Formats: sequence, C-alpha cells, structure tokens
Amino acid sequence: MSDNFKNRKFQELLDRLQQDSWQLELIISGFAIFGLFTALPEIQLALTISETEKQFVTFVVAIVALIACYILIFNLLLHVTLRGLWIGALGLRYVSGDIDFETLNYQDRFKNYLKKKIVSFDRYVAILENYCSVLFAVSFLLIFYVISITITILSIVFISTFLISNEQISKEVRITTGVIILIFLSIGSILVFIDFITQGYLKKKKWLSKLYFPFYWVFSFITLSFLYRPLVYNFLDNKFTKRISFLLVPIYIAITFLSSFKFQTSNYLESTKLNSNIYLNTKEYEDMLIEKNDLVKTASIQSKVITTPYINFFKVFTESVEDRIYKYHPSLKPENDRRGFQTGMSFTNGNSNRISRKKRDSLARKYVEVFNEMYEVNIDTINFKSDFLIGKNTKNQTGFQTFIPTKNLTDGKHILRLKRKYINKKKDTLKSIDVVIPFWYYKD
Repeated sequence: MSDNFKNRKFQELLDRLQQDSWQLELIISGFAIFGLFTALPEIQLALTISETEKQFVTFVVAIVALIACYILIFNLLLHVTLRGLWIGALGLRYVSGDIDFETLNYQDRFKNYLKKKIVSFDRYVAILENYCSVLFAVSFLLIFYVISITITILSIVFISTFLISNEQISKEVRITTGVIILIFLSIGSILVFIDFITQGYLKKKKWLSKLYFPFYWVFSFITLSFLYRPLVYNFLDNKFTKRISFLLVPIYIAITFLSSFKFQTSNYLESTKLNSNIYLNTKEYEDMLIEKNDLVKTASIQSKVITTPYINFFKVFTESVEDRIYKYHPSLKPENDRRGFQTGMSFTNGNSNRISRKKRDSLARKYVEVFNEMYEVNIDTINFKSDFLIGKNTKNQTGFQTFIPTKNLTDGKHILRLKRKYINKKKDTLKSIDVVIPFWYYKD
C-alpha cells in the first residue's frame, strides 16, 4: 500500500482529482467559514474567562485558536472571492472567448500596452486558478507555523518555570540541566528562524548544514514540522508559491497595524480609566454585563445605583488569589499542589477517601476564614466585617461573595474599597487596596 503513489493509475487519479479540486475547495471553504464564525464567539469567551481567571494554559490555547481562526477566516474568504471571480471568468470565456484587441479599436499606444500586460484572457484565468489553489493550501500551512512558534515559546517557558524553579530537584541538577537545555533551545530557535526567513540558506552551505542538522532534527519534533514538511518544501521549490506564502505574512502585519488605529476625542478621557475613583468601569456592575463575553474582571456590585438595603459584592477568584492566601498563611499550602489539569479518576480506596474528605473540609473552612481575615470591605470611612462565602455570580464565574448592609449610608455618591492584608519581606503586615468601585445610594 505504501508504494501506491508510484502506480500509474494512482498518478492518473491524482491528476483527475487535481483538475476537479476546486469543487472540494469551495465546499470545504464554505463549511469551514460557517464553522469558524460559529466558533469565534466561544473562543473569544474562553479567552476572556482565562484572562480574567489567570489560567495560563487555557489562555495560550485560546489565543492560538483565535489567531488560527482569524487567519483561516481571512484566507478562506479571500479564496472564495477569488474562486468566484475565477468561475465568473470561465463563464465569460464560454460566451466571449479570448480578448479581441482589434475589435476594441484602441490607439496603438493603448493596444500595445494592454496586449503586453494582459497577453490573453486564458492567462488571466490560469493566474486566478493558481492563486486560488495556493491560497487554500497556504491557509493551513500558516496554522502549523503558528502552532510551531507557540510550542517553541512554551518549551522555553516550561524549562524556565518547571525545571529550573522546581525545588524538588537538587539545585545543581536543575540549574545545570535547565541552562544547557535553555541555551540549546535559544540557539536552535534563532537558527531555525534564520533558516526560515532565508528560505533554507543554512541547508545550502556545507559546514553550516553540519552544524545546523542536530538543531533541525530536534526542532522537527518540537515544532511538529514532520507533519507538514512535504507542504513546506513543495512551496519552496516553486517561485510562485514561495512568493505567495511569504507575501501573506506582511499582509497580516499590515492588517493588525491598521486595525490598531482609533480616533481619540480627548487628551484626558483615556487616562481617567487608570483611576478607579473617577472612572465607572462597566465590568464592575453586574446589571451592565449584557453581552455573553462581558465578564467581571476583578470585582463587582449589582448596579451603579443601589436602592436595595444591601450591596451584593463579588470578588472574582483567580489563581493569584490562592497564591496570596498561601503567602499569608503558609500552612494552607499543600505538599502536592493539585492545581492545573487533573484526571477525574480515583485510584484510592473508600476509607482513605473518607479521611481525606474530612481533612479537606476542615482545610476548606480554614481557607475561607483566612480569606476573610485577609480582606476587608470599606465604604467611605465605614469598615464592614468580611463575611465572604464561595459562590458564583450571574455570569457563572466562581469567586467570593458577600452582602453589605446599606442602612447607615446617606443618599448620594459613595466609594467601596476592598483592602487586602499581606506580609512583606520584613514580615510586617501591611494593607493594599485591591478594588475601588464608585456607586450611588438612594433609598427606594
């Protein structure tokens, strides 16, 4: 079966499929565009949630998926447009044939210029066909490039974070091993990038190729290039395909740059966003979170205007909140940190589960107690005893929730502050302001 590609009948089948591939391209492009536009809001929501809750792995996956979506949507829409123009050109060719410059009766200057530039209508149809075919293939190749770059960056981050900083491994081993691997990855990344932008220059020189080959071999696995290597070299052996694939990257950069432009109406309004005392952030008021992607970023209350006898105050949970609790109360930090991706399967017996569950319950209660000890709510000059419990808000975000009475508040504007205790390097207990939310209170 592996030698089928040498078979003459198989070659004829490929030639026949190649001629009719435009139909498959249009079908796949149509379904892909529909699926991408459907998935885009969900990916953006996942990105917002991971950014809000500081979930690094989920954030990286979401950002790669979002970039891939944008690349595919742009390329496939362009492909469908050009393929539609190609079909229209074929229909016109059936009716009108080739261009008859004599019938146009233009002056020689224009006639000779147009003959030189256009040559023939068939040439125009052939150029459109080439652009469509190459654009469809390069769309998926660019996705592999994005994944490869992401994996390379994550490999460097992983070595720096989980190997060099891993205190469970002896210092000499982790530092020596980590530094060697980091140097190898850094040099390899630079060499692979140079080889990429120079279109294989390092492979062409005898002594450079010998030096480069070990890095190339290792990075072929890190970047998963063994999956798409035939596509790459099929692009590089043709001037037209090579030019198109490299032309798209500057186009993406230009589109990103142009999309960053915005019209500014004031010298001061933008800077007010940095001051929570004078800026009303819509993400801090739950009744203003209308869209699906609108999530509470740090903390929230129910509305700008409070008319009820209580304030529903919600503090979003993030991994950094738990890290701060561990620093404030180190005994809560478990020996085996189970944060991150875990399997739901359990391999322990029932007795150990019951014992661990009792211990977990007591630690969970202590966890909430320490949070309440660390955080305090302040409205203007009035301090309120923290009585947070763990719950979810209207956007299904997990966090710490409490209700603050408003019976002692006067009508008008007030400032709610969430203050946090922390222990500095000198072992002094200090306070910092985590959240500032302005609101107005009027009795109903």
